[in-house]
Amino acid sequence: MHNDFDQLKNFPDIGTLRPALHSLCSRYGSVARLDILAASQAGKRQALCFLRLDSAAQEQQFMSELGVGRFGGDLVVIVDLLTPGAMTGPGASAQPA
Repeated sequence: MHNDFDQLKNFPDIGTLRPALHSLCSRYGSVARLDILAASQAGKRQALCFLRLDSAAQEQQFMSELGVGRFGGDLVVIVDLLTPGAMTGPGASAQPA
């Protein structure tokens, strides 16, 4: 995935991801629609982001520059969300004796 998407990784939830994703997408034109669905697989949390821009030309530029694909006519971006406990893994809160 393109480096521009690195800034979208590890948001705690969809509510905090939405404005950042909207900002990234709006650089290519006006966002006509943005739907985000939560998904979880093998302990990994992800956001499946389906979006449309105002014109086909804007969508084509977005796809070619960011390496994004389509699903059912929508542009699709998959973003990894922060996994609960990821920052507090084994030994993270160990205190000296």
